[in-house]
Amino acid sequence: MFRFFERLVDPYASYTETDHPPQKLWPFLWEYSQPFKRVFFWAAVMSIIVAAIEVGLIFYMGRVVDLLEGDPSLVWETYGTELILVALGIIFIRPVLQLLDIGLLNNAILPNFGTLIRWRAHRQVLRQSVGWFENDFAGRIANRIMQTPPAAGEVVFQVFDAISFSLAYLLGAAILLSTSDPRLLLPLLIWFALYGWLVHWTVKRVGPASQEASNARSEVTGRVVDAYTNIHSVKMFAHHEQELEYARDAIEYSRETFQKEMRIFTIMDGTLVMLNGLLIVGVVGWAIALWVAGEATVGVVAAATALTLRLNAMTGWIMWALTTFFRQLGVVAEGMETIAQPVTLVDDRNAKPLQLTQGEIVLDDVRHHYGRDSGGLDGISLTIRRGEKVGLVGRSGAGKSTLVKLLLRFYDAESGTITVDGQDITQVTQDSLRLAVGMVQQDSSLLHRSVRDNIRYGRPDATDDEIFAAARQAQAHDFILDLQDPEGRGGYDAQVGERGVKLSGGQRQRVTLARVILKNAPILLLDEATSALDSEVEAAIQDTLYGMMEGKTVIAIAHRLSTIAEMDRILVLDQGRIVEDGPHDALLAQGGLYAEFWARQSGGFLSTGDDA
Repeated sequence: MFRFFERLVDPYASYTETDHPPQKLWPFLWEYSQPFKRVFFWAAVMSIIVAAIEVGLIFYMGRVVDLLEGDPSLVWETYGTELILVALGIIFIRPVLQLLDIGLLNNAILPNFGTLIRWRAHRQVLRQSVGWFENDFAGRIANRIMQTPPAAGEVVFQVFDAISFSLAYLLGAAILLSTSDPRLLLPLLIWFALYGWLVHWTVKRVGPASQEASNARSEVTGRVVDAYTNIHSVKMFAHHEQELEYARDAIEYSRETFQKEMRIFTIMDGTLVMLNGLLIVGVVGWAIALWVAGEATVGVVAAATALTLRLNAMTGWIMWALTTFFRQLGVVAEGMETIAQPVTLVDDRNAKPLQLTQGEIVLDDVRHHYGRDSGGLDGISLTIRRGEKVGLVGRSGAGKSTLVKLLLRFYDAESGTITVDGQDITQVTQDSLRLAVGMVQQDSSLLHRSVRDNIRYGRPDATDDEIFAAARQAQAHDFILDLQDPEGRGGYDAQVGERGVKLSGGQRQRVTLARVILKNAPILLLDEATSALDSEVEAAIQDTLYGMMEGKTVIAIAHRLSTIAEMDRILVLDQGRIVEDGPHDALLAQGGLYAEFWARQSGGFLSTGDDA
């Protein structure tokens, strides 16, 4: 039975991805709800049926009270069959209908709806550009991806479990009272008008308060995760207290927003108790008055009493369901600030896979300043021929890393073109472009997975033997065999920790090198590839690096100038422009900026800081 309901909707079913998700709340939810339309319909039908049965039971209990006023022997003789059939319906039919209702909600909708939103939201966010991620906290993004699906699931659950049920129940109650005595409708309608006003007052305030509280919680998550991610810096600078104070500000703001939200609920609950008192006294009191006047039976009084007591018990639940509904809508709205952002860096509609033949790279008057007036690149024109090895040097902010990011299409150049083998990189698919490029970064962070999985990331279909061979080339095989993680996994199965923190900087760099060796891409980008290695390992790895470069087009960023002295050409960037271009000896002979760097460096290292 469970599997029947659980398989009614496949949360991983294929769908058409969009670069511009709906920006409004209800269209956003509607788009995600498309696979559930049939299930939602039947959930609504079952909710109404269940509510009708509940009202019908109260009506029938009033009838039973009236029947019991007669002669017991005649009652059973006349109504015995009816009572038995009703009893059988309560025992057998009612549970089946309830199970259908519950199965649709608990097994078909709740697990699958949240899963579908989380899966599609994660896919949508992963399609965003590197620049998009650089403008937000990873913790806040993850928090919104995690909290939006259960909130959306709660919204749907409340629609069918509470809102549709309660509306059907209230309608049934009105019909029941009107058939007993139309005058009993009057106190119910007065109560319902006051109850509607309270709902409106509460909902109007809960939505904004909930969204503010949700934003505050995301801010707390972002700050806490930021501290955990950079725990080495926190400890190194002894900033324990500063980080606590930084987090406390966000935590306190989160508490204040939650307090405001809870004040609304307190006012709501107090007012609701008063309204329900009026409901009970009004309906039951009037029913008794009608009975005293001989205009209503005892059964009518019993049914009216049972109905109002049931409504009294339900109204708090209904109100809480409604406020939960709108609170969770606030959480979804806050999550949309991340999930529904347009994907701006996309493949062209007619983009084709890159056809790599030579590996020639051409930049034509490329300009990119990240939307600012300065920084980045300022009119770069450059041709890197097939198999050519080019070094990039320059002060911090000269544009070295910007050139590499544009080549990988992490950003689109603000003007100018970049081509690979004559193909504009904006007209080929991003995946095919990046598959053609291997890159070793200065920040050699790893995935929190096994060493094997990290190396295999370079080529997912690689065999273990190919992984071991790449690790040996990167001088990593021996230390990998000695690894052991806290769970007892060793060697290539050992987990490396978040961003590879369980390994030394040199070990991480060698695993990164092994990954790029395994990828064996025809274009190679090196961003201070040996900066984390000690001199002995660097000397051993240099041959490997030059072996990796053989037959490839190479761009190498270096602060340690000795690592690029043997390159075919060295480009000197300054303020976003190429100011010198030539081999090492020729640039030294020019006596320009490169010669100045070479003269100033100590041990072959140019102290220019981080690049931009």
